Amino acid sequence: MQFQEIIAQLGEAANNNSLNQTPGLNPQIIQVAAIDEAKTGSLSYVEGGKFAKAIATTKADALILPLDETLQAQASEREIAWIATAQPRLLFARIINLYYQPFKPSRGIHPSAVVAPNTQVGKDVYVGANVVIESGVTIGDRVTIHPNVVVYPNVTIGSDTILHANCTIHERTQIGSRCVIHSGAVIGSEGFGFVPTATGWYKMQQSGSTVLEDGVEIGCNSAVDRPAVGETRIGRNTKLDNLVQIGHGCKIGSNCAMAAQVGLAGGVTIGNGVMLGGQVGVANQIVVGDRAIATGKTGIVHDVASGEMVSGMPNISSQLYRRLTVMYKRLPEMYRVYKELKKQK
Repeated sequence: MQFQEIIAQLGEAANNNSLNQTPGLNPQIIQVAAIDEAKTGSLSYVEGGKFAKAIATTKADALILPLDETLQAQASEREIAWIATAQPRLLFARIINLYYQPFKPSRGIHPSAVVAPNTQVGKDVYVGANVVIESGVTIGDRVTIHPNVVVYPNVTIGSDTILHANCTIHERTQIGSRCVIHSGAVIGSEGFGFVPTATGWYKMQQSGSTVLEDGVEIGCNSAVDRPAVGETRIGRNTKLDNLVQIGHGCKIGSNCAMAAQVGLAGGVTIGNGVMLGGQVGVANQIVVGDRAIATGKTGIVHDVASGEMVSGMPNISSQLYRRLTVMYKRLPEMYRVYKELKKQK
């Protein structure tokens, strides 16, 4: 596919972008690649000035660039075709779709699958080998259930949802449309509910439910627990990375993103558009406001206001955390000065 043909296929997604007008630059693109791994026939992208050196050495024949005239001039000097946009990574993601589509199995139910007689199955559904679907399950149209998935009773799965191999969906879970549950994930598992007594721990049955709204994606080996009563809810278009733990009774808003090894204790409330970096931990009953950001390894033990960025353990503003980090490096010097001043007394 030639570069200009790619741009044409993007249609509105490429509108309002600045195209390279150098005559004759319309290379044949056979693959997409990272800029430092690109070979002849590759298309790649650059997000900012820190990648300027890569433009001087890349073997890519075409680039998606930011709205940076310096970078554009560099590409032109090397006779690399380019298109400029305010969001190079987003446009690159759209182009990947022209070269790659995920594996889609043929529709139908594998003979080895065990499907309860009262299961409601929509149109064009795929159920893979060794899948077990218990009674009272409702499956929407075009759902894909890969091999070895187990679906407990009274689960609802919305249309166009994908359950990857070896994930488990526990009872009374509601999964919306266009959701993706990756391998090893467990949705609706029992929350960690035990009451201490004089003779040991008394198990509190987790009778609640779990709700994933439309467009939610859950990474590999993540767990979303159901509560003793009420529901655990993950809002529309929220994305969870691998190895994320969502405790019982959590309420997570829409369009959130949580990186690997994030852990939420029970009863946490997360607003809309929140981003949590890797290994962030959130204590019981904490409230995190809309559009808040927590950097990696933050331990959130105090509520976070809307729009605030926090770091550290316990959580403080990221701006203050950066200042303290600089001071921390100077502690040996400060201690030496302190001892000298103490001697002078």
